[in-house]
Amino acid sequence: MNTSEHQHLLIIDFGSQVTQLIARRLREANIYCEIHPYQNVTEASIRAFAPKAVILSGGPASVLDENSPRAPQALFEMGLPILGVCYGQQVMMEQLGGRVEAGHHREFGRAFVSPNERNLDLTEGWYATGREQVWMSHGDRVTALAPGFDVYGTSPNAPFAITADPSRHFYAVQFHPEVHHTPNGAQLYRNFCRIAGFTGDWTMSAYKDQAIEAIRAQVGDAKVICGLSGGVDSSVAAVLIHEAIGDQLTCVFVDTGMMRMGEAEEVVTLFRDHYNIPLIHADEADLFIDALEGESDPETKRKTIGRLFIEVFEKHAKSVGGAKFLAQGTLYPDVIESVSFSGGPSVTIKSHHNVGGLPERMDMKLVEPLRELFKDEVRALGRELGLPESFVGRHPFPGPGLAIRCPGGITREKLDILRKADAVYLDQIRKHGLYDEIWQAFAVLLPVRTVGVMGDGRTYEYVCALRAVTSVDGMTADFYPFSSEFLGETAGRIINEVNGINRVVYDYTSKPPGTIEWE
Repeated sequence: MNTSEHQHLLIIDFGSQVTQLIARRLREANIYCEIHPYQNVTEASIRAFAPKAVILSGGPASVLDENSPRAPQALFEMGLPILGVCYGQQVMMEQLGGRVEAGHHREFGRAFVSPNERNLDLTEGWYATGREQVWMSHGDRVTALAPGFDVYGTSPNAPFAITADPSRHFYAVQFHPEVHHTPNGAQLYRNFCRIAGFTGDWTMSAYKDQAIEAIRAQVGDAKVICGLSGGVDSSVAAVLIHEAIGDQLTCVFVDTGMMRMGEAEEVVTLFRDHYNIPLIHADEADLFIDALEGESDPETKRKTIGRLFIEVFEKHAKSVGGAKFLAQGTLYPDVIESVSFSGGPSVTIKSHHNVGGLPERMDMKLVEPLRELFKDEVRALGRELGLPESFVGRHPFPGPGLAIRCPGGITREKLDILRKADAVYLDQIRKHGLYDEIWQAFAVLLPVRTVGVMGDGRTYEYVCALRAVTSVDGMTADFYPFSSEFLGETAGRIINEVNGINRVVYDYTSKPPGTIEWE
């Protein structure tokens, strides 16, 4: 994708676990930005990227350590507005002539920053109540400012919480404005972008038009095949590519028999009938379920499904004949995670391919029109393309499907029971207007049978666990706090409507320590 028409902001990543949140805050303000690992950033690469401003991220290192991460010294002579965050502040002080020391009071968690007498354009709109809540996470701290800098905000344990040299548009904060626990942090980022002269030209309408042009330029008159899972990412990628090249695209939908109730039919109807996109429906449920029958090891399940998926996809894709490109729904977080913080960039992204290994096996080139987008931006693009909300707003669904929501041995009977219970659960969530509040919700069929009483008879049937979480990106998650009334009503429906279940429990585990999925 050629993004040269947009104003660029460069984020130099020093390894913080929340650097992606900086990019999300900027994208939400319609600012195009990219995250580049510090060890790949040089004076030449900065000039080639041509940013209007630069943000230096946090990181786990200490600037006092030998060979600790640094920004190119030339960056500070380019006349660019720069914002240093946490470790980024300390880097700026060290490289510009200030001082950072260890051994002072460490600060992790909530803190409150108060302004001094000086006004600062970076904090416009802050301090409505006299002080501002922020989130600290540092051991070292600045003890002497670099020449040209002044203090503009302090906290009890961070006397240099906000520092700046406004004449050069250099700003540095000790806290993390990007995290949820700095409630007005987004305002600070918007202020920085306004100071840097950004107009907010990163919109989904503009992106769609440029993406279509880029796809046409890349593909020409060649054929493209797309691995369609029915999820948001592959669905949006398929519709976007079809809008660009029409019937040059063929989608291959591998139906493993482990999708949610009615999902396979919905995918086929939408793409074959509504969008009139050439679609191969590879109904291979028997193949997958036979291979998994009785298998209980989670890793074996995943590897078996992955191997069979590649074999089935390759077989049906070759039937198209002459396709030179493989389309995938790779997202920007996939790209970021595939760039090792210590080992440098990866030229080809393999660990996140939906159909891993196929480009090499089939001698095909990749088309990845979503690789610059975050998940929420993909949803926005889907709406721009006219995809129905039932697809755009769909909860994430794992590639192995119901196989990893059925701990223990897989059988057709257990998959059918689970599919029905899951449908009832999601129906309840929608009826109560909760679907969009929840990141992901699903039922799990436990490998446990319990004694129950129905009517005058004894039952010995499965236990169903319900899982629902809230999250921003799936990296961390909290359980959704359903009311006891909702849980009681839902449990009653599942037990009454799904043969084979006589007990329902709710999973109150957050991530960490648990994972979202059970396997």
